[in-house]
Parts: sequence; structure tokens; C-alpha cells
Amino acid sequence: MKTTLIALCLFFAALQVSQAQAKLPNSATTTFTKEEQEILELSKTKWTWMSDKNVESLDGLFKENCVFVHMGGSWGKKQELDIIKGGGIWYKKAEIYSASVNMFGNTAILLNDIDLVAVVGGNEVINPFMVTEVYIKEDGKWKMGSLTFSHLLRPLKLKKEE
Repeated sequence: MKTTLIALCLFFAALQVSQAQAKLPNSATTTFTKEEQEILELSKTKWTWMSDKNVESLDGLFKENCVFVHMGGSWGKKQELDIIKGGGIWYKKAEIYSASVNMFGNTAILLNDIDLVAVVGGNEVINPFMVTEVYIKEDGKWKMGSLTFSHLLRPLKLKKEE
């Protein structure tokens, strides 16, 4: 009985993981509304700013109470900007494989399936992530309210450059 119960728990856990790895619509084959396209472009620009360590532009994008969730912890806007500026994390390159946007009034939730090349503590690492970005439109301008990195179980698609 105990073995059957454990087997059932493992089965349902595996089922949830397999469902969590579902593919997102590929932006090249999906039609986006003007507003959704605006969010996708803003996200791409944000990745460029992060790679370039452009904290001035990021400061304007991030809401004051923005939250960031990483594999190593979570923190607010000031700490994220300090980490980027100081080189604690260098978001070197985000290779985006698919993206989706869901609109809820003045809130947009964007999901990016990426391989992220980053330098953390002086070491280059590549990780597969599903990145959740939450944007809120205030006074006609989109601001980021949250950025969350969820590590994926899929293999890397991006090959490390030697």
C-alpha cells in the first residue's frame, strides 16, 4: 500500500513537470496585437540594456517596488541595479526561443523560454530559464513590476562558445 501511494505521488509529480515544460507559441509564427508586440519589443530592449549594464535605462523601466526572483534569492529594484552596475551578475546574452504575452487590462505577463549566458561571481554560466516578466501600464507607459527566473529541466539549446 505504501509503495503504491509513493508511486502515485511520483507519477503525479512527473505529470506536473511534463505539463510545465509545454512549448510556448513561437513569436515567428504567432500573430500578436499591437500592445502585445510593444511588450515583446520592450522585453528585447530590456535584455539589451541588461547586457550593456545600462542601469540608467533600467532604472526608468523598473517600478520602485519591482521584485526580482533569481535562483539565489529575491530582492528589490535598488539591489538588482546595484548587482548589474557592480558586475555581480552580467546578463551577457539571452537567447530567446519563444515568447507569449497575456494581457489583463493594464497588466501584461510575458513568458520567455531562454538560454541565459551570464557571468556570476566571475564565472560564465548558461542556464535554461522560463522568465516571467510582469508589466503595468501607468500614464500610458509600461513599467516592470516583476522579473522571475524559473530554471527549466530541458537541456540547453545554446552551445557554449569556446
